[in-house]
Amino acid sequence: MAMVAGGWGEPNGGGGAAEEAASPAGGGSDAEHGEEERPGAAVDCVVCGDKSSGKHYGVFTCEGCKSFFKRSIRRNLSYTCRSNRDCQIDQHHRNQCQYCRLKKCFRVGMRKEAVQRGRIPPTHSSASPTAMPSGEYFNGQPVSELISQLLRAEPYPAARYGSQYAQQGSVMGIDNICELAARLLFSTVEWARNIPFFPELPVSDQVALLRLSWSELFVLNAAQSALPLHMAPLLAAAGFHASPMSADRVVSFMDQIRIFQDQVEKLNRLQVDSAEYSCLKAIALFTPDACGLSDPAHVEGLQEKAQVALTEYVRSQYPSQPQRFGRLLLRLPALRAVPAALISQLFFMRLVGKTPIETLIRDMLLSGSTFNWPYGTGQ
Repeated sequence: MAMVAGGWGEPNGGGGAAEEAASPAGGGSDAEHGEEERPGAAVDCVVCGDKSSGKHYGVFTCEGCKSFFKRSIRRNLSYTCRSNRDCQIDQHHRNQCQYCRLKKCFRVGMRKEAVQRGRIPPTHSSASPTAMPSGEYFNGQPVSELISQLLRAEPYPAARYGSQYAQQGSVMGIDNICELAARLLFSTVEWARNIPFFPELPVSDQVALLRLSWSELFVLNAAQSALPLHMAPLLAAAGFHASPMSADRVVSFMDQIRIFQDQVEKLNRLQVDSAEYSCLKAIALFTPDACGLSDPAHVEGLQEKAQVALTEYVRSQYPSQPQRFGRLLLRLPALRAVPAALISQLFFMRLVGKTPIETLIRDMLLSGSTFNWPYGTGQ
């Protein structure tokens, strides 16, 4: 099993067809430079033994290994082997260790210089994911490659979630609140699935990280999307008007809602921008405190990458606010003051009943875009 250190890596699993689909659309054909050569008879891929589709970068390879090599070179990816750097690379195991696969590509004669570097997208030109700048711009200023990838991972980048309802000029109804909350939760999982480093983690680690951090990520998304938090419809959404409840419990519940409102308001007062939200969410997600992680030190390293990216971004974008980075970082521990059980009862009781949100998150993570919500979150 390999870890990716320089950018997007190849997902663990899937065969040549999946790899071919993951290859950049603008990759072009090797034949443009006279590189590709179709075999006259059946020839095996010299890397993994699958059926070769022709000569690519100097040797006969399958489409999967061709795309993997091209992607690795163009994006300047570096991998780490978690074994002894001698993993078996064949048709059935080629996706299990990217380090050893790339090493074999070079060993059998695939030529790095044959990759068409002239078409490298500017966002992949930096060898370090936190280097400034990367060729990507946000608000007219250069940002690191890691931040640009975090921003591009947002499922709904074009508009803030609640704008269609806010324009109505009235308090959002219960159903609309629940629908928007479902979108926020769905977007949290989709975002995590598409950010750097997370897809390369073992699935058990992915589930553990999201199970621990989902409520903090939800609060950050709620603040970023201006989720309406008016007391009356929230109490109605939680079912307080449908069933009798003691006065003490109602008061306690309202106090918890005020904590939620307070955390969102403090983020709003800081005027956190989208790049900062993306970094904060990555820092919250990559927490080494999650139970059952296979390699907590590796996850901690990923958290540090996001923290360094945020440090450099704030220093570059807000030079007149030397305390800004510290204020942003201090918001994260406070998010845990909002109980996950409160969020579940407020926004998801009508949607999923007593099904634990952690179970939903696991199912969403494992099923991907095929997960069916009662609301049209994918639209």
